[in-house]
Order: sequence, then C-alpha cells, then structure tokens
Amino acid sequence: MAQAAPPKEYPPLEGSQRTLGTIALSAAVFMNVLDSSIANVSIPAIAGDLGVSSSQGTWVITSFAVANAISLPLTGWLTQRIGQVRLFVWSVLLFVLTSWLCGFAPSLEMLILFRVLQGAVAGPMIPLSQTLMLASYPKAKAGMALALWSMTTLVAPVAGPLLGGWISDNYSWPWIFYINVPVGLVAAWAAWRIYQHRESATRNLPIDKVGLALLVIWVAAFQIMLDKGKELEWFQSGEIILLAVIAFVTFVFFLIWELTDKHPIVDLRLFALRNFTIGCMTLAVAYGVFFGTVVLLPLWLQTTMGYTATYAGLVTAPVGILAIILTPVVGKLLATQDPRRLVTAAFAVFAVVSYLRSGFNTQADIRTIVIPTIIQGAAMAAFFVPLVSITLSGLAPERIPSAAGLSNFVRMSFGAFGTSVATTVWEDRTTLHHAQLTESIHPGNPVADQAIQGLQARGLSLEQALSTINNLIQQQAATLSATDIFYISTGIFLLLIGLVWLARPIRAGGASKEAAGAH
Repeated sequence: MAQAAPPKEYPPLEGSQRTLGTIALSAAVFMNVLDSSIANVSIPAIAGDLGVSSSQGTWVITSFAVANAISLPLTGWLTQRIGQVRLFVWSVLLFVLTSWLCGFAPSLEMLILFRVLQGAVAGPMIPLSQTLMLASYPKAKAGMALALWSMTTLVAPVAGPLLGGWISDNYSWPWIFYINVPVGLVAAWAAWRIYQHRESATRNLPIDKVGLALLVIWVAAFQIMLDKGKELEWFQSGEIILLAVIAFVTFVFFLIWELTDKHPIVDLRLFALRNFTIGCMTLAVAYGVFFGTVVLLPLWLQTTMGYTATYAGLVTAPVGILAIILTPVVGKLLATQDPRRLVTAAFAVFAVVSYLRSGFNTQADIRTIVIPTIIQGAAMAAFFVPLVSITLSGLAPERIPSAAGLSNFVRMSFGAFGTSVATTVWEDRTTLHHAQLTESIHPGNPVADQAIQGLQARGLSLEQALSTINNLIQQQAATLSATDIFYISTGIFLLLIGLVWLARPIRAGGASKEAAGAH
C-alpha cells in the first residue's frame, strides 16, 4: 500500500509575493465562476444563433455545472497524485483551451460537448485556489484570506450577466468564452511563478475506477432526468423513470463502495464530522436556491418584460455593490463573531429579498426590481465566507483539498439542480396560470368582449385582437409563476436559519469543539 509522505508546512507568503499570489488565484476563480453565470443572459442569443429553443439552450449552463460538479470531488485524490500546484496550473491551462473550443462550436451539440470538457477540467480550480490562498496567509488571518477569495466568487456571478449581455448585444456570443484566454494564461503564469516551490507531497495512489464510474453515472443520470423531465412530462415517460432508477441505484452503490474501499476517490468519511456536514449541506441548499433565482431573474426580464440582454445585466449588476463592500468586513468579524450569527443575518436578508420579489408584477419599474437586488448583496457577503469557515473548521491541512473539493461538489451540484428545478417549475407554473387566466376569456364575458371590441376599434382583426390578449395573458402567467418561485424561496431561507444552528460553535483559531475533542 502506498505510504503518505509527511505533509510539508510552508511559511505564509509575504509582501508582493502574497499580493501577486492572491491576484493570480482570484483571477482564476473569477474566470471559473464567471463561466457558470456569463451564459445566463446569453442563452437567447446562443439559442437563436444555433437554431434551438431557449429551454434547450439552458443545457449550456447545466452541462458545465454538472461536469464541474463531477470533477470537483476528485480534487483530493488528484492532488495526492499530481501535487496541488501542478494540478492547479494544468487545470487553468486546460480551461483556457476548452474555452477557446467553446467559442468555435458550430452547433449546440458541439458547444455542450466542449462545455462538458470545460467544466471537467475546471473542477480542481476552486478548491485548490481556496487551499493555496489559506496557505498564503497566517492562520490568524484565515478569515480575511477566505474573504478575499470569496470576493471573486461574489463578483463573478454579478459581472457574468452584465458582461454576457453586453457582449451578446454588441459583439457575438463566442466572445463570452474567448475572454477567458488572456485571463487564464496570465493567471497560470503568475501562479506557477509564485507557488512552484511550494508543491505538496505526492504519492502513487491507485485509481478508484469503480467509484469514479458510479459518480459519473448517478450525477449525469439525475441531471438529465431534471433537464428532460419538463419536455417528457416527467414520470409519465419511460425514459425519465429509467433515468430515475439508474440515478438512485448507482447513488446507493456509490455510497457503499466509497465507504468501504481502501482508496476511495471521494472521502465521504468527512461527513462523519458534524460541522462539515451541516456547513456543506446548508451552503449547498442556499446556493441552489440562490443560483436558481440568479438564472430565473434575467430570463424573466428578457422573455417577459422585454429587456435586452445588456439591460437585464445592468438591472441585476447592483447586487455586487454591498457584496464587495461588506465581504472584507465579514472576514474581520469572523475572528470575533460566531459564524452562525452571520449566516443567520444573511438568510434573513435573503428571505426579505425573496419576499419583496414575490410582489413583482408586469408593471414593475426599474426601482422596484433594483432595490431587492442591491439589498441581496449584503446577504451574499455574509453567508458564503462564514459557511465555508464552518465547513472547514478543525480539519488537518492535508484534508482541506478533499474537504474543499467535496463541499464545492455538493454546492455546484445543487446549483445545477437549482437551475433545472427553477426553470422547470417556472414553465409548469406558467402553463397552469395561463390556463387559469384564460378560463374567463370566452364570448359573452363582458370584460373579454369589451377588450376585444376595443382592440378591433384600433384596426385589429378578431384574430389579431385575440393574439394580443393571449400575449398579455402569457406575460401575466410567466410573472405569476416567477413570483411563486420567489415566495417559495422565502420559506426555504427561513428554514435554513434553523439548520445552521445545528453546527457546533467554532473556537478561536477556526477549530470546532467537535474537532478539538477529537484531537
């Protein structure tokens, strides 16, 4: 059996080295997270150019997210085989190559293939940037290191829709992928220059082929089931039933295999730690709900409210204002405050924002839409860093890459699932509301007859008048459906407040009482 080399402890970076390392790691993370959101407002442009529906176009988002989620938990195993610095740099360089290929994709099928490859090679980037960032700073400044790291994860989802919309309206959608090339090359060069002499110990671990195959099968089957469900009428379809059975059976076998194998590709034993489990699951559910609404809002603005891609991006961009301002403050507060209190405040704000959005209507003006968006920035700043702190509390340095990879896998999986669920529920509820609203539109109804006569008086034929009324009903139905989702989100965030308090309090230095007792 391969013996683990003793973990190497490197002193924190100082001065310009730390600054350049922080910038390099942040740029790589920014590029990665940007690609998970930049296509959101560009879906109509991509779908139109490639001759597919907007519903099919959402595969551009979910294909990346699923492949990324599958490769994330492999980070710990790959780090022990390759070394965290080499793995990080190779991940960035391959991400640049696949981004370039995405821009050249001539069809939706090819674009999805390249997005799958892009997501797969991007997996190790986020957890390893987290690991390298923490190692670059003294332990006393771990909260600030996480805050600086998370700044990019907060800014990128904001910049993504804005940048994607501007590029789609003024250039062409392939440029949303081409912009990764210069950023990635510079980030890889700088990271190698700073960290090449701080490589982690490696060992020749056997490949857990069975675990990897089971992981790919159950995640892919579950995601395809979610994406295809709305088209195939869910469990009325034999294909959906088959996918559900495959996902469930392979997931059960995956759990059994990984918990009993000597060299599991995913360290599921981390879930034996209460803080890892509570922090990981709370962050995942919150991120799934958050990301689902991040995808839904620009789609609603463009398809229902008549916004251009650029304008939809501008309306959603102010969410970054408070996030950028408050994230460093949250990093400092982590040194003295219970992170559970910060998360509670964040979820309360998320609930308020969702509740405000549940009151949107087809007459909503810019001010009505932007105010909740600005407020949401405060919640974004206060939920991510504290939950990461809870999740990684008390772990030995050599377990952090595995823990970061696994927690990010669960988070990204829930982000992909949240997107699928949000778009599916939106379409289903839109159909339901449309049917309910049209029940009263029939000959003999005074309101309907008056509306039709008014439109005909303006020169429209009967068919044109009915089509105009149907479009108005569709707009109203889509809006009611979106507000349903925002209302449900309110309740979920309130329930998550109770969940986070199941975690144990963290002592000074980042160790939980549970971990301290274990030592």
